[in-house]
Amino acid sequence: MIRTLLFVGVGGFLGSISRYLVSWAMQQWVIAPVPYATFSVNTLGSLFIGLVYGFSERGYLLNSDLRLFLAVGFCGGFTTFSTFSHENLMLLRDGQWFNFMLYSVGSIALGLASVVAGFWISRSV
Repeated sequence: MIRTLLFVGVGGFLGSISRYLVSWAMQQWVIAPVPYATFSVNTLGSLFIGLVYGFSERGYLLNSDLRLFLAVGFCGGFTTFSTFSHENLMLLRDGQWFNFMLYSVGSIALGLASVVAGFWISRSV
């Protein structure tokens, strides 16, 4: 159990740092009415988790420890539903209904499309 917790914990640590760095970089380059930084990390994380699970289903490419490290740890630390929820609350609070809808629907639709794309890519290579 300790080994499993270490794989998940180290993956989460690296994923959280990566999320911070990607979000920081996005905020330096993109000024927009919707939170593109969170949108970007959640979309990238969805693509990545699709790749991880697609490759892990092939059996010989990812063992269970690496899958835990990447999917539960890294992707769990990299993506963020709580920030997504908070940012939506702020958009609603500020009366930005269109941006709220754009961000919410776009995040869910692109997140699902990205996980499918990642899974499909992993099965195609």
